[in-house]
Formats: sequence, C-alpha cells, structure tokens
Amino acid sequence: MLMERVLAPANLKRAYQRVVSNKGAPGADGMTVAELAGYVKQYWTILKARLLTGEYHPQAVRAVAIPKPKGGSRQLGIPNVMDRLIQQALLQQLTPIFDPLFSDYSYGFRPGKSAHQAIETARAHVAAGHRWCVELDLEKFFDRVNHDILMAHVQRRVEDKRVLTLIRRYLEAGVMSGGVVSRRQEGTPQGGPLSPLLSNILLDELDVELAKRDHRFVRYADDANIYVRSQRAGERVMASVERFLSQRLKLTLNREKSRVAEAWKCDYLGYGMSSHQQPRLRVSMASQRRLRDRLRELLRGARGRKMANVIERINPVLRGWSGYFKLSQSKRPLEELDGWVRHKLRCVLWRQWKNASTRARNLTRLGLTAERAWKSTSNGRGPWWNSGASHMNQALPKKRWDRLGLVSILDTINRLSRIA
Repeated sequence: MLMERVLAPANLKRAYQRVVSNKGAPGADGMTVAELAGYVKQYWTILKARLLTGEYHPQAVRAVAIPKPKGGSRQLGIPNVMDRLIQQALLQQLTPIFDPLFSDYSYGFRPGKSAHQAIETARAHVAAGHRWCVELDLEKFFDRVNHDILMAHVQRRVEDKRVLTLIRRYLEAGVMSGGVVSRRQEGTPQGGPLSPLLSNILLDELDVELAKRDHRFVRYADDANIYVRSQRAGERVMASVERFLSQRLKLTLNREKSRVAEAWKCDYLGYGMSSHQQPRLRVSMASQRRLRDRLRELLRGARGRKMANVIERINPVLRGWSGYFKLSQSKRPLEELDGWVRHKLRCVLWRQWKNASTRARNLTRLGLTAERAWKSTSNGRGPWWNSGASHMNQALPKKRWDRLGLVSILDTINRLSRIA
C-alpha cells in the first residue's frame, strides 16, 4: 500500500535529509529544523501509528506574506517541520506516479525540468512564427484551488484512502495569523513541499486541453503563455481558455494582468525577447529594477564597513543573478548594471572618506596627481556625481574592482555561456 511506502525508513531518511538541507523557518509551533531529529526520535512511534490508521491531523500553517515581483503580495503558509517531513515523504512517492503523465510543456517544480528550459521553449515558439502571446494570469491561484476538483484528479491515480484523507487534511489545514487560526475552504497553502505537485496535478488538465487544440504553449507552475500567429487568434484563445478555466477548474483569470500582445512585449520568468525573426533573449527591465532595489537595500548599511566586507555581502546576489540570467544575449544592459554597481561602491567609498583632505590623500594614493586630486575634492558636487566622475573612474577602474574580487555580471554570464 502507498502509505506503507511513504513511511518506509529509506523514504523517510531521504525526506528528512531534504527538509534539513532546505532549512526554512519554523512553523506555527516554533520548532526549528535543528530540533526535528529529537522530536522524531521521541514521538515517531505514536505519529507513525496515527498515520497508518488515518488518524493523523496536521497542525495549522503559519501565514507569511511575501511581495510579488509585479506588485501586491503572495500569502505563504509555512507548515511546521514535522508536517514538512511528512509532506516531503508523500511527495517522493507521489512524484513517480504523476510526473510521467504531465505535459512536456510543463516545466515548474519537476525533476529534470527548469525555468531555463521553459524560456528556451517560449523563444522556439516565437521563432517558429507564433509571434503573438496570450499571457495568462490566474487570479490568486494558490488561494483559489477548488479542493473537490483537485482531489478528484488525485483519486484517479491514488487508491490508498489514508493518503487521500491526509492530502485533503493538508489542503484544509488552518492558517494561523496573529495567534488566531482560521479554517481553509479552498486553496493549497503555498510553502509546503506538496503544494507545487498538487498545483501541477490540477493544471495538467489545462495542458491537456491546450495540447488537444494543438496550441503552442509553455507553463511554469501557474505562469502560462500561449503563442499564436495573430492578434485575432490570440483574442479567441483568451476567451475560450477563460471559459475552460472557469467551468472545468473553477479558476478565474485576472483580466487586468492577462493580455494578448506581441511576444517581445511579454516578459516570461524574468526574461524578455527581441522582435527579430530569430528572437534574442534579454533580461527584462523589471528584473533589472529588482536587482538594483536588492543591492540598494544591501548597501544601505555599508558606510562604516570595510570594502572587502561590502563586496563579500553583495557577491552572492550578483553571482546568483548572473547564473539565472546566463541565457541573456543582450550584453549592453549587463554592462550598464556592472557600471551601476561599481558607481554605487565608489559612492560608498566617497562617503567613507568624509572630508576633502582624506579624499585627496586617497585619490593620490590611487594614482592621481596631487593637483588633480585636490581639484577633484573641492568641486562642490555631491557624492553620487563625484563617484561617477572621471577622477573616481580613473582611480577605481574595473580592473581594480576585479582584483578586489567583485563579481562582474557580464564576465560571469560570458564565462557561463562559453561553458554551456
């Protein structure tokens, strides 16, 4: 039976290792990942018996609001670590049952699939002549999932009633906010290991319908784009898909954020593309703005720090961002971002140097003549202007930042594309 496979020692050990490696915040009970082993050792016999008899009830999830990239916020529900362990053990046994049935054009939260593959597929659709995009935005998808419809899909492949009951209880687990627990009538709490698989199980019906109609599409979790040959075709598709979602899946399209537009006007998973016959991938303006905002936040407290520590603080962000946007073929925005980062760091130094004599002394030490150094420090301009002026650029050129270990976005992406 499936529940016995879920609770098998090897499966639980793998689930435990995954939960621990993911770290994550405590749930509503305050238990940390570090405390999980001791708790399991003490109470596992009782918990296992309850799971096997179908008597186990998950605890309420802790409500956490996180900002969405396009504005607004998304509600996360953080299960406690014990429930994360059980959900992960369930996920490991359910994935081999459901994943092989999913569409080749579904890329989110699936083994062997990635956002980069989804982006490349979107580009291939446009390159093949489907140059209009139907951008679908499912309104509060994770909050609106209909439990009965989702469970009907799960029941097609799962017979073990204990597993079905447990999944429904996870769906219906209360949400704790401000010490008050409220019941959940719909939605799948985003934040637990099981949530992405459940969303894919439900939205696979949309994939099947789109494939039946022979549409070119790509889906990453609830981010779905359909590519067509004309605006009129796109408007027809939008109307029919909206009806399908409403009638079959009880989901609502956000009409303000859903639209039909030329493909190069529609960003997807942080990327945009050019209008060339063979479109070129680029970093979207929104993604660039988010990086700048994140770096401003990190550099806000940099005034009293050593530059080596400041660089150490921002490098992981620059490295991770470069890794995600390694598919970008438009180099100028990357050069501009690198230049902006160096400008910000020179501004940090200019502020740290504080007075004219310290600034002149440091500029001289960095290779400027004494006359030019003194002239530059007495120009009456502010820190941002000075940190972008020729005297600071000459004193602190790119090669000096390279020696200090600052990650260059352009150099990193060029290196990654050569490796690929």
